[in-house]
Amino acid sequence: MDLILFGIQGSGKGTQGKILKERYNMAYFETGGELRRLSKENSPLGKKIKSIIEAGHLVPNEIVMEIVENFIKKIKKGENIIFDGIPRKKIQAVSLEKLLKKDKREYKALILDLSEKEATNRLITRRICADCKTAYPAMYKEKKCEKCGGKLETRTDDNPESIKTRIKAYFNETMPVIELFEKEGKLIRVDGSKTIEEVSKLLFKALDPLLK
Repeated sequence: MDLILFGIQGSGKGTQGKILKERYNMAYFETGGELRRLSKENSPLGKKIKSIIEAGHLVPNEIVMEIVENFIKKIKKGENIIFDGIPRKKIQAVSLEKLLKKDKREYKALILDLSEKEATNRLITRRICADCKTAYPAMYKEKKCEKCGGKLETRTDDNPESIKTRIKAYFNETMPVIELFEKEGKLIRVDGSKTIEEVSKLLFKALDPLLK
């Protein structure tokens, strides 16, 4: 059973995704990270992605799907995947569902529910490791990352205006995708407003019957 993760910015989607990866021993597809990794490769696809990014354009849906398909081909037989950061729009959702069905992969969508107000507050107060990009909430008082020792800093785009723009895009573009999965009976909702540990417990309760 593959998982497709959704959540408004600041919902802890990336944090919980990595916790789920470890608990269920799943492969992890994070769209932004995969694009950055491939853009450094000296391959035809890597060069194509690099040129698109450097030109300031969005990577077209057909190329993103090509990347997903290549990722699926490289994982171990029978290994489940967590998809983080895809699909963002309906056209991408249709393409991803078609690809998963072609490969006969079962999947569920999962959303961490969080209010816009709380999401904004979390984004304004969080810090990011400059090296490994792990996000830390305001309650974390140390100056260095506990994972790699990197310096913690505020993201340049974690300002009120930028946050407002990103959240607006989430509601306009991604929420219709979430509603689509819900209509299909493929969506699991979990309260994302609680602590990291409490949200993890809720996720385990929902997913253990499906993945263990």
